[in-house]
Amino acid sequence: MKTRRSCYQIHFAWPKMRRATSDQGPKTRDQMDGRRNAFGDPRGKAVSQSVDRCDAGRLAPKAQKVGRKWLAAILSVCAASLAFGAAARPNILFIMTDQHFAEALSCRMGPQYLKTPALDSIAATGTFFSRAYVANPICMPSRNSLFTGRYPHETGVTANIQRRLDPAEFINMGSYLRRAGYETAYAGKWHLCYDEKDSASHGFETVKAKMLDADTATNVVEFLRQKHERPFLVVASFLNPHNICEYARGEPLNNGAVGTPPPLAQLPPAPANLPPPKNEPDTMTMMRKSYHATDTFPVGSFTPEKWRELRWAYYRMIEKVDAEIGRVLAALRERGLEENTLIVFTADHGECAGAHGFNQKTVFYEEAARVPLIVSLKGTTKPGVSAKLVNTGIDVLPTMLDFAGIEKPAKLPGVSLRQLALGQASAPWRTYVVVGNNMVQGGPVGLLRPATEGRMVRTERYKYAVYMFGEHRESLVDLQKDPGETVDLAGDPAYRSVLLEHRDLLRAFAKERNDPLVAELLADDIKARPFTSDGVQIPRGSGKKKKKV
Repeated sequence: MKTRRSCYQIHFAWPKMRRATSDQGPKTRDQMDGRRNAFGDPRGKAVSQSVDRCDAGRLAPKAQKVGRKWLAAILSVCAASLAFGAAARPNILFIMTDQHFAEALSCRMGPQYLKTPALDSIAATGTFFSRAYVANPICMPSRNSLFTGRYPHETGVTANIQRRLDPAEFINMGSYLRRAGYETAYAGKWHLCYDEKDSASHGFETVKAKMLDADTATNVVEFLRQKHERPFLVVASFLNPHNICEYARGEPLNNGAVGTPPPLAQLPPAPANLPPPKNEPDTMTMMRKSYHATDTFPVGSFTPEKWRELRWAYYRMIEKVDAEIGRVLAALRERGLEENTLIVFTADHGECAGAHGFNQKTVFYEEAARVPLIVSLKGTTKPGVSAKLVNTGIDVLPTMLDFAGIEKPAKLPGVSLRQLALGQASAPWRTYVVVGNNMVQGGPVGLLRPATEGRMVRTERYKYAVYMFGEHRESLVDLQKDPGETVDLAGDPAYRSVLLEHRDLLRAFAKERNDPLVAELLADDIKARPFTSDGVQIPRGSGKKKKKV
């Protein structure tokens, strides 16, 4: 980005780049606007025609008439064009953690039980989106949405399954940015439905897919310290605090031990919403029993004290990954890249850590479905918090494309967060987001192993959910009055109109985004649909059950 170019190079490099990218995905803003030259100057063609002879020391006839002042003006345009290009095409550092609840940063919950200086520093220069929900609260569905910008029901990845996505239909983040001239690199946990060795399918020129966070940080630091002739996209995909899964099972932690919990008085409190919600649908009662029936989720007998120990360990794992993120940020700053690098930080899903008796993810509760999201370009983005409703699975990719000056493809349903992050007035914002899930990881309950799919609608005040199986398959909570989701209002006659409004929103979503499951979920006024008793009952598209997650 800092390489100097002559006016000759500015003019003649552009047609080559245009030919190379014209048939490969979305166009940059400059490509879409014939009035602009390669570096975005609005005078475009006229300027480039005048400056194409500067390098050889020969001026066009009109330039000869106006003399040196006109030449100085032309050279000024060249410099301005270079500056515009640098500003319009920032580097992108995409940082992901795994199983990280939205409020689990010290800048959000305070430093008494958790300290995250690295993540706090990103938040201090950018916008924290406090209502950011994942497309599906489990690893592979969420990640494959993040990197394609498409809903899980579109990718077909609705659970942790092994499959390959069609790279022509589901273009990866790496491909979008690489086709636009970016250098692309990926380090850390993969879990994408592309062959990591096939760069042509996902677009990342370099992939170092290791599961140890120290290795991930080292690989990203080494990348940042290299000389880069092009703007870059580098993904830092960390594993922790996912090790909380192994901790709950008493298994070794591959990213390092966290020590022994301190005395009870020094532990964080148990969650206030530890019990199941009052009036919860029997769907969730059944699924809790099913999850607790397997050694993947051995928390059914946890006492409040045991949950407090688990939360203490969870915060230590977040601090461990924050330290690795700090190494990456230090390298970025050492290279003087911070003010020309867009940093996007998020997580693939959250962690219940005892909320309503669950650990891990897959459920629609806030602790599992809502994640941290920070968009920061130091000196450009407006520091603060936005409460706009965001779906990370569909909105993160359009945001990156927007900052990079790339036109959003029509197939991507999400919206860019760029204007919000810049503190600018945006067009009327969405009034709801939709999240899907597919709960297939439980154990046997009686003669069957229950599983169910569902959809969640989050509006400004309420959260509505409906599931495939159960006698009472709907839930409704008032998050304004009841942020802990402790009372289910779906059966309350006083909230009947609110319930019906949210059903209608889900129907509208299904029609707009072609989600056929919604019609099944809402059929026959949500009548009772008992879990089957044939021994095994798994919704379509769920794939094979995985023992550990």
